[in-house]
Amino acid sequence: MNDAPHADRRMLESLVCPVTHATLAYDAERQELVSKAAGLAFPIRGGIPIMLVDEARRLD
Repeated sequence: MNDAPHADRRMLESLVCPVTHATLAYDAERQELVSKAAGLAFPIRGGIPIMLVDEARRLD
């Protein structure tokens, strides 16, 4: 029995925006964590969230 996806989900839900400290929305399709407050989307690469502003995509 593999509980890794649940652990990943809990980990993602515990992260906050490094700019605003607001909660993040998980976009499974784009593999991003979205901060509507900051207008940024942080990529998830290889299952690892990249929480650097320089790596984030600006929301339109």
